Amino acid sequence: MSLKKEIERRKTFAIVSHPDAGKTTLTEKLLLFGGAIHVAGAVKSNKIKKTATSDFMEIERQRGISVATSVMGFEYNGYKVNILDTPGHQDFQEDTFRTLTAVDSVIIVIDAAKGVEPQTEKLMAVCRMRNTPVIVFVNKMDRPSEDTFMLLEEIEKQLQIKTRPLSWPINSGPDFKGVYNIHKSSLQLFQPAVQEIAKGIKINNLNDPQLEQHVGKNDADTLREELELLEGVYPPFDVKDYLDGELAPVFFGSALYNFGVQELLDSFLEIAPTPRPKAAIERVVDPYEETFSGFVFKIHANIDPNHRSRIAFVKVCSGKFERNKVYTHTRLNKTFRISSPTAFMASKKETIEEAWPGDIVGIPDTGNFVIGDTLSEGEKLHFQGMPSFSPEMFRYIENADPMRTKQLEKGIDQLMDEGVAQLFTSQFNGRKIIGCVGQLQFEVIEYRLEHEYGAKCRFESIQMHKACWIECDDQKLLHEFKLRKAQRMAKDKQGRDVFMADSAFILQMAQQDFEKIRFHFTSEF
Repeated sequence: MSLKKEIERRKTFAIVSHPDAGKTTLTEKLLLFGGAIHVAGAVKSNKIKKTATSDFMEIERQRGISVATSVMGFEYNGYKVNILDTPGHQDFQEDTFRTLTAVDSVIIVIDAAKGVEPQTEKLMAVCRMRNTPVIVFVNKMDRPSEDTFMLLEEIEKQLQIKTRPLSWPINSGPDFKGVYNIHKSSLQLFQPAVQEIAKGIKINNLNDPQLEQHVGKNDADTLREELELLEGVYPPFDVKDYLDGELAPVFFGSALYNFGVQELLDSFLEIAPTPRPKAAIERVVDPYEETFSGFVFKIHANIDPNHRSRIAFVKVCSGKFERNKVYTHTRLNKTFRISSPTAFMASKKETIEEAWPGDIVGIPDTGNFVIGDTLSEGEKLHFQGMPSFSPEMFRYIENADPMRTKQLEKGIDQLMDEGVAQLFTSQFNGRKIIGCVGQLQFEVIEYRLEHEYGAKCRFESIQMHKACWIECDDQKLLHEFKLRKAQRMAKDKQGRDVFMADSAFILQMAQQDFEKIRFHFTSEF
């Protein structure tokens, strides 16, 4: 198959939401449609013993939350679909932000009862920055929810994007009867089946008497009125507005009961973008270029704890990736022959011979890669948009078992490369400081160090407000600053200077006293 054909059949997207909106459950059902799994797992359930495919880490199974992005690819109706299921919890938002750099479109899941929640707004802001096309899936319609028109108004206001429903629910909660697919003119009746796929009923004309037979006269009349009102309020769906990131098509359903998911998937494949051009510092890279290029957007240590394997996830941006071919690592200016590239189904992986733009390739890594690295066929390219943000919580990390020092050092080294948190080493006393966005990250680090590396650690509190990277054209002034602030200076994992301000006031004073020094609050500068 030609490069053009391979690109045009690929759809790479992320599923994002506030915690508990049903994102991982939706991922499971999409995998079920793709035939990638045969039984959908549950994120939280006492009855279903199988856990979600994408929640493959032990801590995810125990807590019923996603703490790392998982990558899954499958074939469906002639398309190659690549799904990235992201963590919803705000403590892991950095992983989600980085994942959004590797996708061409996004599905946002919203809980019908709770409406738009804070984390959803943050994620939408990142999509807006990049003009990423967004589809909204309103989930949990089988539970009591707010009025549909009010919900759409809230989505437009909170997410700052125009909406256009492509399906419409018939009631909600215990009275939920199904969804009318406006895009395909078909009626889907709600049957609460967790594992099975319901078939739609084709109704080309809303005045068809079949409608009353299936949903009753009152609900049929209400549906006709609401759809008439809908057509009067919303302009016809424009694919260009969606692709430009200005319009969000909206679908309704219940992921848990596998309902409304097929309409979402079929419409998504019809309208979602194929791999798009990607901006590098040097130039914009077009996916249709013949030469291969790609970037590392995620690193996962211990994806298989039995083999202590570490994988760098590479998004293919242009050309054809081939196994056993030699590629250039731009940052190290070295060449690598990649003999065991893999494709993923969460933690399960299989060796592949080739990959195309839009695909996610796993590369076994012995410590050569960091997030943001570029691979190419020789051209010096640096892809943008994968910063680390200044952490908000800090702890000293200490060894709780001196007999396992090597294991602790290896564990910290590998987990920090993943971007789980950030490591700073004090230039004053040499103590290691872990910086995180939220408290839950410390618990995940402690758990993974013990269960994956056999190392025990303890955290000690530290008074810290902000870590900021510093640079200055005047080296003498920079040296003077580092001497004056010696007790508050640290190095990050890449050896860059970081000023650790223990209060907002001290940071403000430092910025006033040293105006020529640039203080950065993300690592990408």
